[in-house]
Amino acid sequence: MTTRINGGPRLYLRRQADNLPRYILEQGLQVLAGWIPTLIGIGLRAVSYRLMLQMEGVAAIESGVRLRFANHIKLGAGSYLDEGVYLHACPQGIVIGAGTLIMHGAVLHVYNFRDLPHAGIQIGADSLIGEYTVIRGQGGVTLGDRVYTSPFVQIIAVNHVFEDPTRSFVEQGLTAEGIVIEDDVWIGSGAIITDGVRVGRGSVVAAGAVVTHAVPAHTVVGGVPAKVLRSITEQKVPHPRSREVFF
Repeated sequence: MTTRINGGPRLYLRRQADNLPRYILEQGLQVLAGWIPTLIGIGLRAVSYRLMLQMEGVAAIESGVRLRFANHIKLGAGSYLDEGVYLHACPQGIVIGAGTLIMHGAVLHVYNFRDLPHAGIQIGADSLIGEYTVIRGQGGVTLGDRVYTSPFVQIIAVNHVFEDPTRSFVEQGLTAEGIVIEDDVWIGSGAIITDGVRVGRGSVVAAGAVVTHAVPAHTVVGGVPAKVLRSITEQKVPHPRSREVFF
């Protein structure tokens, strides 16, 4: 028999904030200040949002950013949340490091409604989360410093069990092993990082790759499923045509 999710106001509130007073505070602040554009709005939110989340130094929050379980969100100094960003921390929390940019339409959702022990999302300093990237943190997601994701990347730290053909997958539980992406990693557009994967320092994940196994440090991986294409070494690889590099 399939387990049904019963909706209603109580379920809604449980998935929005720790309790009713917190819900009123967080939603009230976002209604009052969340829509105001330009530097005026960014300044107002930099001051008023300290009442509901942790902020080191000054963080810039654009208009139209949606925050849930805001008291479990920590923003580092100089971090930036672009318009349309959605952070849903659940009680386990989201930490965004100093100088990290979360671009338009990105979704960071801990999504832990089963009390999984290692849930949460932690992003280091000076990273960039590209447009419409989705990070799901049921098993725990840790990104190091200077991790760049291109648009439409998916980092999904959860997986359904479906081995028993006599039962629906929703009755067989799930696994949540977690994902670790070390420092100085670049992930190309549309790539998918699956649960249980560690991506080594200084690696590059090609656009459209589906990463299902650990990625060694200083390698380029690509394909479905992703495989090592080459190592990144001190020896320069010849390029088929001249190119201009910008800094």
